[in-house]
Amino acid sequence: QVQPVESGGGLVQAGGSLRLSCVASGSLFSINVMGWYRQAPGKQRELVAQITSGSSTNYADSVKGRFTISRDNAKNTVYLQMNSLKPEDTAVYYCKLRSVISIGHENDYWGQGTQVTVSS
Repeated sequence: QVQPVESGGGLVQAGGSLRLSCVASGSLFSINVMGWYRQAPGKQRELVAQITSGSSTNYADSVKGRFTISRDNAKNTVYLQMNSLKPEDTAVYYCKLRSVISIGHENDYWGQGTQVTVSS
């Protein structure tokens, strides 16, 4: 059973930086896609960034140029470097890992989330 654990959240002033980490400690299966989602109060959970084992990346338009996702597949660890943070980035950030078994068959694993608060 893959159990993602996030860390690195906290309080930061607008314009500052944070780096989030997510590790799938004790993972049994290979992780093919790693992603970061966030959910602000009263809003839907949204995709922030994702990266595949082949290093292809996708970003939400709202974070392009400010956030960078990276991964260490050997350690099943994914990072989210967040620069130039804005108050609207305030949310709980969740790590989601996907293990692809075959085409159309995958297992997703969600972390518990880490709070990021950006003060104005």
